[in-house]
Amino acid sequence: MNVDIDGLMDYAEEHMMKTLDVMLSDFSAIRTGKASPGLVEGITVDYYGTPTRLKELAGITTPEPRLLVVQPWDPGAVQAIEKAIQASSLGISPVNDGRVLRLPIPELSEERRAALAKQVKSRAEEARVAVRNIRRDANDSAKKAKKAGDITEDDLTDMLEDIQKLTDKYVKEIDDALAKKEEELMSV
Repeated sequence: MNVDIDGLMDYAEEHMMKTLDVMLSDFSAIRTGKASPGLVEGITVDYYGTPTRLKELAGITTPEPRLLVVQPWDPGAVQAIEKAIQASSLGISPVNDGRVLRLPIPELSEERRAALAKQVKSRAEEARVAVRNIRRDANDSAKKAKKAGDITEDDLTDMLEDIQKLTDKYVKEIDDALAKKEEELMSV
């Protein structure tokens, strides 16, 4: 990691923020029994030989809490979108009326809820590890700067404290997001 010592904190915070954003994006794609466009937006559709994300091919709406409606902008894409949804790991069978696809979101079984909760915990732990790795890299850069004589011992101590506070802040945000998602998954 080659970062100037002045931009070290910004660099660390930016990467920790990106880690949190990616985790939250992953969480939005995990089914909770409520319809959410995030469930299907990232599905890749073979659109005339080109892999294309579903959100680029269709409007995705939630007219009811347990129903997603996918309306392709090109009516010729309905079949390809239906195939892609069936091939995905969602476990939802789309209802095709020729123009739009309706995706009824079934209730989650207790076993499925537990499995999804485990998946969410695992993803949160990956995010925590990524944040800690960013902390380690930032600490190493600060120590190298001290060794090179760019900063004083006091500056190093302050910087290491600031990096730890930043790490604690993002780990707490990850934990809060995890608790919220688990509650969402376990509520019927």
